Amino acid sequence: MLENLLRSKQLSAGVERAAHRAILHCVGLQSEDFNKPLIAVVNSWNEIVPGHIHLQGIAKYVKQGITESGGVPLEFNTIALCDGLCQGHTGMRYPLPSRDLIADSIEMMVEAHQFDGMVMIPGCDKTVPAHIMAALRINIPTVIVTAGPMEPGNYQEFNNITLTDMREYIGKVQTGRMAMSDLTEIEKRALPGPGTCAMLATANTMGLLTEVLGLTLSGVTAIPAIKSAKWQMARASGRKVLELLQKGITPRMIVNQDAITNAIAADMAIGGSTNSVLHLMAIAKEAGLSLDLAEFDRISREVPHICDLKPSGKYPTVYFYEEGGVPALLKVLEPFLKTEQLTANGLTLKETLEKVEMSPGKIIRPLDNPLHKEGGIAVLKGNLAPDGAVVKQSGVKPGMYYFTGSARVFNSMEEAVKAVVNDVIEAGDVIVVRYEGPKGGPGMREMHMITSLIVGRGMDESVALITDGRFSGSTRGPAIGHISPEAAAGGPIAAIRDGDRITIDIPNRKLDLGVSDEELRERLKHVVHPVKARHGALARYAELVTSADKGAVLVAREIL
Repeated sequence: MLENLLRSKQLSAGVERAAHRAILHCVGLQSEDFNKPLIAVVNSWNEIVPGHIHLQGIAKYVKQGITESGGVPLEFNTIALCDGLCQGHTGMRYPLPSRDLIADSIEMMVEAHQFDGMVMIPGCDKTVPAHIMAALRINIPTVIVTAGPMEPGNYQEFNNITLTDMREYIGKVQTGRMAMSDLTEIEKRALPGPGTCAMLATANTMGLLTEVLGLTLSGVTAIPAIKSAKWQMARASGRKVLELLQKGITPRMIVNQDAITNAIAADMAIGGSTNSVLHLMAIAKEAGLSLDLAEFDRISREVPHICDLKPSGKYPTVYFYEEGGVPALLKVLEPFLKTEQLTANGLTLKETLEKVEMSPGKIIRPLDNPLHKEGGIAVLKGNLAPDGAVVKQSGVKPGMYYFTGSARVFNSMEEAVKAVVNDVIEAGDVIVVRYEGPKGGPGMREMHMITSLIVGRGMDESVALITDGRFSGSTRGPAIGHISPEAAAGGPIAAIRDGDRITIDIPNRKLDLGVSDEELRERLKHVVHPVKARHGALARYAELVTSADKGAVLVAREIL
């Protein structure tokens, strides 16, 4: 009987739980509810993030579905930071650390109150992986409903505007190629409604990959935030979690090694955010699975980039929905997939795809006519990044696949932005931004403002950027991040000097500094690392976080 599967009985069964029952009565439960499953509705709603502002409405339908199927929904909220608002200032130190804080807070709420199942409603960049991490850690029946992408904006001749375009327009205004009056009007129209940023940035990348991992109902993640189909799927998800509870299906039964492999394949095919590397590694760790950078590059060599989506392509993410979304993508990718993977539908991926009919179109191309023969992300190594670095090769123009230039070194993002704005950077330079890694930042800030200025100024075919920080999912251009080891950990990037020659060779996966090994070792002996202020949450984060090539996860000694 289902009643025998309920952890929540620890709150309501027996004379010893009279005080517990009094508390539950106080929040609206009735005596007959004590024999029903208590389902956590984990919502990331708030009023400052466009990708989350509509989530109360989605939660209403989730709760309706739970109630219809005999459960008791109880909602609580998690924090959610807006990476877009954090860009370009010290606040960008907080989004990546928030991933682990969110996962911890969900664990505490759900385990403390012994919920029987969860429906999770994440939206933007870090909330999606955080909710997945928590689901795997807690491992009770779970269904995820993602926020859904935003519609693009339009203004006069400017069509399909996304936040990527907005940041690049700044560079155009600074160089006199766009009027400030136009930019001011575009600001008001660029983001026309709720949802995760319209391009395939980190939020939409991770949203789509949640479905590939098998943790959502089929087809839900690409539905735009404003479509009523999202409400219908939310209601169905509320019903489905009770079915998973009855069958005893939990997240760790779904997210296995095959699911991770499938997610990486899909990531390469869509041209996803480089942040997905950090997040999939963190997800794999929570699932008790092994995953390293080599696996990303192996799959990238095999799976082509086939989705024409901004910022690596032409179209906003809502167009992906019109061509069938994730089911259509996976149907095309089926030759590369492990199809015996179980999903939250209660079916295997193979059984799900048997029901999908797909004719490749302008967004999802056939395998024999890809945008790029390799996947969207490449992993580079060399004496500058012994443990690896990542680049969104799908967003790099072919003329920059191989580039040798002179280092211009900066110890913070702000210094590099100032240099670009003041026209200090010249053609042939490689901008080096260091001490922005997980520990050195701390928090591994995104360098999106720099890359946007470079692209907006038309310098993306003459200037490259390397960093131990990371990049926004909306980044394009010759931008290489996650350099490991980071400068603060004594990595070779700490020893680069102005004028050093740096060679980027994406096809051959090389990132090298034109300095001998002996000279590099000698320089590293004399490096004086800058000290950046650390306090509060960031101080604790810096003490516990691993390097980017390990997913920037937090490590602590666990006693089992």
